[in-house]
Amino acid sequence: MYTDVTCVILAGGKSSRMGQNKALMKLGSKTVIERMIDIAAAVFNEKIIITNTPGDYEFLGLPVYEDIYKYKGPLAGIHSGLLHSASERNFVLSCDIPLMTVEMINYIVDFPTDKPVTICHAAGYLQPLAGVYSKKIFKALDEHLKNFERLRSEGKIKHKKNCGMHDFLDSVNPEIIDPENLDFYSDDLFFNMNSPGDYEKILSLEWE
Repeated sequence: MYTDVTCVILAGGKSSRMGQNKALMKLGSKTVIERMIDIAAAVFNEKIIITNTPGDYEFLGLPVYEDIYKYKGPLAGIHSGLLHSASERNFVLSCDIPLMTVEMINYIVDFPTDKPVTICHAAGYLQPLAGVYSKKIFKALDEHLKNFERLRSEGKIKHKKNCGMHDFLDSVNPEIIDPENLDFYSDDLFFNMNSPGDYEKILSLEWE
């Protein structure tokens, strides 16, 4: 159990592709957000939820905070998490990846590095929705989001593109782990639940 790392759970809100709030969809007897909290509770003493619909999560009894930069994607959620967390190191865990496991989380948190961000390259992609983020990047992240808002207001950016997630990550020189040779690894750990079809695929697994 980590007492010096806060778990920042990104709950989001209504997904345009899903058509509803994926965090509140059921997997067996529990919602996605409840299952993410169960995973986090096995690893972290401190947990906070980041969402733009805070009233939806009052029943969970955890601290809930909104994005400062509204509707700018998960990078804005990470920003809010770093702002409101009481710890230097933070593990970001998104409801988009409900098949994440305790073993994978422990491996990422314990990976030896001096870099301010630790994420995986897995299933063919960078996976920023399950990783360690230090408060050291907060100032740079805040400036990045401010700049994005300015450029968009000036019409220089037409699409959200996750507020330049990969550009920002490149700028902070993250530690990138390749976990694919680990005994407990599976591409499914990072399966991103975005659409009704994705939900049906995950729902077909055995759930209590």
